[in-house]
Amino acid sequence: MALLKPVDGPGELHGRRKLEVFNPATLEKNGEIVVATASGVQQAVTAARAAQESWAALGFGERSRLMLKVRDALIGGVDSLIEVICNDTGKPRIEVLAGEVSGSCEALTFYARHARRLLGSRRERRHPLESVKLVRSYGPMGVVGAITPWNFPLLLSVAPTVQALMAGNAVVLKPSEVTPFVGLALEEVFRAAEVPEGVFQVVSGDASTGAALVQSGCDMISFAGSARTGRAVAEACAQRLIPYALELTGKNPMILCEDADLERASRYAVSGAFANSGQICTSIERVYVVEKVAQPFVDRVVALTRRLRQGPETLGEIDVGSLTLPDQLDVLERHVKDAIDKGARALTGGRRNPAYEGYFYEPTVLVDVDDSMQVMHEETFGPMLPIQVVKDEDEALQLVGGDSYALQVSLWTRSGYRARQLADRVPVGRVTVNDVSSSHSMFASPVVGIKQSGIDRGNAESGLKRYTRVQSVLQPRFPFRGDGLSYPYGSGALRAHERMLRVFYRSPIGRLLGK
Repeated sequence: MALLKPVDGPGELHGRRKLEVFNPATLEKNGEIVVATASGVQQAVTAARAAQESWAALGFGERSRLMLKVRDALIGGVDSLIEVICNDTGKPRIEVLAGEVSGSCEALTFYARHARRLLGSRRERRHPLESVKLVRSYGPMGVVGAITPWNFPLLLSVAPTVQALMAGNAVVLKPSEVTPFVGLALEEVFRAAEVPEGVFQVVSGDASTGAALVQSGCDMISFAGSARTGRAVAEACAQRLIPYALELTGKNPMILCEDADLERASRYAVSGAFANSGQICTSIERVYVVEKVAQPFVDRVVALTRRLRQGPETLGEIDVGSLTLPDQLDVLERHVKDAIDKGARALTGGRRNPAYEGYFYEPTVLVDVDDSMQVMHEETFGPMLPIQVVKDEDEALQLVGGDSYALQVSLWTRSGYRARQLADRVPVGRVTVNDVSSSHSMFASPVVGIKQSGIDRGNAESGLKRYTRVQSVLQPRFPFRGDGLSYPYGSGALRAHERMLRVFYRSPIGRLLGK
């Protein structure tokens, strides 16, 4: 059974396509959505453009008040929102509450509180004799089209939306067709918070709707998803010469040195690999452990994995939910078969969970893996933890350095000095030490995509600024009578500039002035 099924015949509405959406854990029908057409998307963008100027004119204070009101409305309807997310994704309720809802509240609060400081006009100071003063200001792009993924349908819709809105833009959101009801529920939250009409809109649909949004005349596109679709978005935006942000995927490694805290590392390896059924861009997708501590680490990981409870949320307390996409089952089976055919062993899992009809794959720990196997290079995006034994950290870094993905690496050592030395040698966007994700505020620290992991500077100050146009204003500091180097050139202009060059760059005065 497919997760999405087209509705034919009487299911069509005035020639518009409809899709049936199913719960991936139970395979029960969640409902139907109408696929927004290109003209419908264009109408939404037109309405957003009409609303954007007055939204930007509200200023940071009023925009902040409304985003905090959105947060409060989200919390006020949290029970029904959790239900929608569980039905769309197959996640356990605790992961929805801790990851999606709490993360969304943090995003709304962080940007509402800090946008004025991060985006306020700034005077750039250089040295006392500079003839002009420079003021740098940040203005909105206009209308931002946001295409968001299914793995965190609430959080990864709220984060780019609040960043763009606090920067003064209007937003048209296209949620994943796999989790469309989360996007529609978010639209209701914004409506309950009395955000002005047209400022935030949702267009539901499939890939055709996303393509229409890219071509609709938006001033910027924000995309989170696969590298393949990200390339298509980048090509389409390049044709229109509009900016874009791409948050793509990763094949994130965990590297254990011989002095690692094995108890903590094993617990975090299990949670980092199997949380959200491994469907996180920063999931631990492979482990490199030095041979001296490999066996005790593996033993502890296997013991912890065997304790995990898997099943539908309707059964009660569970640890690992279902996959959201049925296609990921095929990827997992292909990776396991390839690995076992080449000599790997599955110490846990290695198969679909036969106890349930939904898209469940048992949490799987693979050992005796090596660099020739698909599971060590291709993104799995499922509950899979391959563990490779290496001679030392140098071998691990060599294996990591040749990857096409470069999002995050998790380093495990008791030595702060060694951690910094190793981090300097890893070509990735973010390094976490003795953790699988930073305990620092997720929105206070940038996430940087490299290689196939994206073209983006998400979160923190850079997350806001990507949704702005920068303007530099240059004004003279002194009431000069002359105009500097201008026509007609005076006879002494060349000699004056030669003297200035020597004074500024070849004399103690120049060094004093910072030249």
